[in-house]
Amino acid sequence: MKSILIAIVFVFQITLVLGQAPAIQVEKSGKGTPVIYLPGFGCPGSIWHETAAFLGKGYSSHFITYAGFAGTAAIDTPWYSAVRDGLVDYVKSQKLKKVYLVGHSMGGNLATDLAALLPDRITKVVLVDAIPCMREVMMPGVKAEQIKYISPYNKQLLEMQAEPFKKMAAGMSSNMTQSKEKADSITNWMLKADRKVYVFGYTDLLKLDLRPVLPSIKAPVLILGAGFPNREMIEKNYNKQYEALSNKEILIADKSRHFIMFDEFEWMARNIQQYFSK
Repeated sequence: MKSILIAIVFVFQITLVLGQAPAIQVEKSGKGTPVIYLPGFGCPGSIWHETAAFLGKGYSSHFITYAGFAGTAAIDTPWYSAVRDGLVDYVKSQKLKKVYLVGHSMGGNLATDLAALLPDRITKVVLVDAIPCMREVMMPGVKAEQIKYISPYNKQLLEMQAEPFKKMAAGMSSNMTQSKEKADSITNWMLKADRKVYVFGYTDLLKLDLRPVLPSIKAPVLILGAGFPNREMIEKNYNKQYEALSNKEILIADKSRHFIMFDEFEWMARNIQQYFSK
């Protein structure tokens, strides 16, 4: 692994409740402009290693892994807000300024939240296939309060045996990347996740709507969307969801599914590189 990634590895522990596990863990490498890398739901921070290596020197990379994923200890519900608050505390306690954010999927939601909450510390934001209100696309017309943590569907997931859960995870993963090998990695990450965090954390995401915070974001935002299955439909969704975000650029990866870093890595990495160099 390149020297940019062979550096001090440490765990930053945010204890939100006495005795509770940390909401985030951080792997840090390199020196320079701070870049916080936020993975998608269920994924480890290491998913961004290749991107950081591509960008090269001049950056201090902070790879985030969330509680309950990649073998880390779980935390209680509400999960998303605890992770968000842990990230805010991390930026402040480490005295990070002029921060760049790179977030995929749910990581993009967290990046959006951070940019709105810390407008004087965040200077550039990259959102990779992330939308501020997933519920509006997946469940049009359904209100956040209609989505319950204790529901028949969640109960089924919590009680599902290992083999059926693996089959379900594999089916989902195969739709998120064109690479069979990478789909297997996604499946393994899902299987490694704490089941309660997986179920209730995803419920948090379905309840989430960040569209009201978009006007609070001062930093310019680069939005990289996956064009599969229909570019016209994808562009329409992005323009509608990010309508309140004034300073943005939207680019679409025509051949990519949800994990753009797997399907069109060079396209994604070069666009991030160009954006960071402006």
